[in-house]
Amino acid sequence: MAEPNIILTGFMGTGKTCVGREVAARLGWRFVDLDDLIVARAGKPIPRIFAEDGEPTFRTLEAEVCQELRAPASLVIATGGGTVVNPANREALAAGGILICLDAAPEAILARLSGHEDRPLLAGPNRQERIAALLSQRATAYSVIPHHIDTTHLPVAAVAERVLGVVAGLPGEGYRLVVHLTTPAPVSGPFWPVSPDPGETGQFPGYDVLIADGLLAQAGRHLIRAGLRPGRCAVVTNPTVGRFYAAPLQAALEEAGFEPLVFEVPDGEAYKTLSTAADLYERFAAARLARGEPVIALGGGVIGDLAGFVAATWLRGVPFVQVPTSLLAMVDASVGGKVAVNLPQGKNLVGAFKHPSVVLIDPWVLRTLPEAEYRAAMAEVVKAALIGDPMLFDHLAGDRPISLAALIADAVRVKVRIVERDPYEMGERAWLNLGHTFGHALELISGFTLRHGEAVGLGLVAAAELSASLRYCEPTLPGRVRDLLARLGLPTAWPCDPEQAYAAMSTDKKRRGRTLRFVLLRRIGAVEVVDSVPESAVTDAWRTICQQEESQ
Repeated sequence: MAEPNIILTGFMGTGKTCVGREVAARLGWRFVDLDDLIVARAGKPIPRIFAEDGEPTFRTLEAEVCQELRAPASLVIATGGGTVVNPANREALAAGGILICLDAAPEAILARLSGHEDRPLLAGPNRQERIAALLSQRATAYSVIPHHIDTTHLPVAAVAERVLGVVAGLPGEGYRLVVHLTTPAPVSGPFWPVSPDPGETGQFPGYDVLIADGLLAQAGRHLIRAGLRPGRCAVVTNPTVGRFYAAPLQAALEEAGFEPLVFEVPDGEAYKTLSTAADLYERFAAARLARGEPVIALGGGVIGDLAGFVAATWLRGVPFVQVPTSLLAMVDASVGGKVAVNLPQGKNLVGAFKHPSVVLIDPWVLRTLPEAEYRAAMAEVVKAALIGDPMLFDHLAGDRPISLAALIADAVRVKVRIVERDPYEMGERAWLNLGHTFGHALELISGFTLRHGEAVGLGLVAAAELSASLRYCEPTLPGRVRDLLARLGLPTAWPCDPEQAYAAMSTDKKRRGRTLRFVLLRRIGAVEVVDSVPESAVTDAWRTICQQEESQ
């Protein structure tokens, strides 16, 4: 059965076409540009229609096409800027789906239309005045459209995720990131490119990452949207998180027809073990939790890893849902399907790949997160920026405000794109380990008293120093990384012995045979995996974060 169409409208230059193509690519739907249909019908380009036949003829053709798009057909449709001025056109398009208006500041519109001379309605000596006049004329028509997204400062991918969030019914400023597990999705360039039209493609298997304030209260309905059937489910949490959010999650699940059973485990990394997993197996068996009844992780990365490992192995695998409650889990551990428990010999040595059915990220729950945990998690956001988003790095180093939901979406987007291309860490997914070879060693020698984010931040400094010493990147880059981490309140040095730290790396999962693998920086937004690095260079990198502490 065809899904309701997604119709993007708004003024020229607000991004309807490139955003529409991105949305269509994420969904595997067909993209339709209303102007292209009019050109095909008239047999001539739009400037010629206006010049030879006049605007009334163009508007008649436009109205005819709108009437033909009344029915839901799983289409993503971009309209012309003046299409919805006609109420009949608005009614026809809305009959087939959901109308969303893209907005942008006049100066952004002017900049995006620079070099585009094929705009008949902007003909004249002063484009800026013409844009202002047309915006004023169409203000009423645009204002009656129920959904609006301001694209002025957002890249195409973020706008597409906001559009998908509206369609999914997310509250407020919601983002829906679609994770494809078998077919790579086209990646938009840095800002406002026109992505290639994917044409008519099939639905891609995968899952959604939903990000919105207030999402916890909608949890049940989004589990159903993800294909899970109402009935019994297991909620795995700890007392620290459970006292705040177990009851709200239970209420949201029960409202949608689920019957949640809450299982608490002790709080802390020290309990992410096979022993704790075995205890959950016993309790699941006593509750007779059946195949098809999902396991829901409500908590931070420890809960997500532990519950995911149990979901992957209980009855040879049951559905799994991530509801992360820490910033670290939101931007990293909850996405990508890697689940594991620790051994005394090292972190995450026993695990599996278990992709969730859906990830529900509600930034509102971070209000109860201790400030130190929030600050530590920013290291993973910096890591995402270093791997694949120079704009995010610049934002973190600058002063432009951004919502927490947008910050999380920016970081998650980097990971999603990599996971799509390499879901089981056979290649470039190793990029996500930037700083982690150092960081996991630090966690181990600290007896896990060092927070994961703090260890990763230190690891990013060491990785940047190693990259510069091996001439993979500019010698100034380590300083930029160090300065940003310090600005975010993260340590850039730690009291440790370089030789002891190097020895602690021997248990790292990411080694190949007996050789340690390192992710090195080429520049902000580009990294490379290197399988052979001189021991002396690694030890020197360790010294850079140890010596600084000694000198303070």
